[in-house]
Amino acid sequence: MYQWSDEQLMVREAVRRFVEDEIKPNLDELEHGDTPPYDVLRKMIRTFGIDAMARDSFKRRIEAEKAGEAVERVEGGGGMGSAMAIIPIIELCRYCPGMVTAMGVSVGLTAAAIMSKGTTRQKERWALDLLTMDKIGSWAITEPDSGSDAFGAMKSTARRDGDEYVLNGSKTFITNGPYADTIVFICKLDEGNDPKDRKVLTFVLEKGMPGLEQSKPLRKMGMHSSPTGELFVSDVRVGREHLLGETEDVPARSGAKDTFSMERTGVAAMALGIVERCLELSLDYARNRVQFGRPIGEFQLIQLKLAKMEVARLNIQNLVFRQLEMAADGTGMSLAEASACKLYSAQAAMDVALEAVQLFGGNGYMAEFHVEQLARDAKVLQIYAGTDEIQVSQIARSLLAGAGAEG
Repeated sequence: MYQWSDEQLMVREAVRRFVEDEIKPNLDELEHGDTPPYDVLRKMIRTFGIDAMARDSFKRRIEAEKAGEAVERVEGGGGMGSAMAIIPIIELCRYCPGMVTAMGVSVGLTAAAIMSKGTTRQKERWALDLLTMDKIGSWAITEPDSGSDAFGAMKSTARRDGDEYVLNGSKTFITNGPYADTIVFICKLDEGNDPKDRKVLTFVLEKGMPGLEQSKPLRKMGMHSSPTGELFVSDVRVGREHLLGETEDVPARSGAKDTFSMERTGVAAMALGIVERCLELSLDYARNRVQFGRPIGEFQLIQLKLAKMEVARLNIQNLVFRQLEMAADGTGMSLAEASACKLYSAQAAMDVALEAVQLFGGNGYMAEFHVEQLARDAKVLQIYAGTDEIQVSQIARSLLAGAGAEG
């Protein structure tokens, strides 16, 4: 795949019109007015029938499970299905990248964790409402003292008490945390043993449970339209039906790695939207901003900036096309490949956004010209789902182990 098909272009234009009609006029309120993004996201999902497709896919999945048949991935296959997942990400990120994070964690990470590791009963109880965004989900692994060492420094615990578990701990930087109805909560089983030897378990918690506290949204540098908060769990008591898979033998660490891969590949589509919009705004400004008697686009230093933006756009777009081709073949990126994809895309988006601010000069520092918001939003792509430094480590370890070096 080297370009969008006519059908995909039609979808892109329809989504772009929706974003420009429904989101662009309300951008200030979403950015600075503490307005949660969920209502407009639900409207988009329903406008384009994404909720209906999710219900159909979910129904087929559950029916196949109950019949003991081979199960297709709930996220859908290749072709138009994959494009329908990626195109809204790109278009939303042209104006409001935070909304993608809010949607992706709920519809993607939280639902996917339950769909991949949960029992059929758990999927029916929690996953479908997340896939349609009738309910909001959050995926809680990061803790105040853990950061990149998510498992090694994890302090949140589950302790057996008869047929139940008692959960304690706290999580931070949790997307959708303040508003989540359903929370995938990862912690360690405390059997009185050394914390480094403890088994990692995953539970599904629900808003309103006694002992569960969800903070107000935290103030952040960027991604203001993506509510981020803290979770506090104090003697929260749950039955085995809340333990993902309803067994302690579900490999929570491998499930988390699958989630990280999903997050990292999604960054390319986010970066593409940011870069496309920065380049679009910069081209318009270069054509119309006059200095020293002529448009600044005639100056070679400005032309160099524009050319580098276009190179970055092409490279990121090719990574997105690669993802779509792999999905069409029923394959996905390895963790190392996903890390390489994220590392390049995040750095390119940040470089392009900062160059756009520089090209605009003093105006680029002003909120009304939009590039300053895109620069603030782009920065977190180098931090969440694993920092750039973690991506480098993952890629290098894979190469040194003899994986990922083939063509």
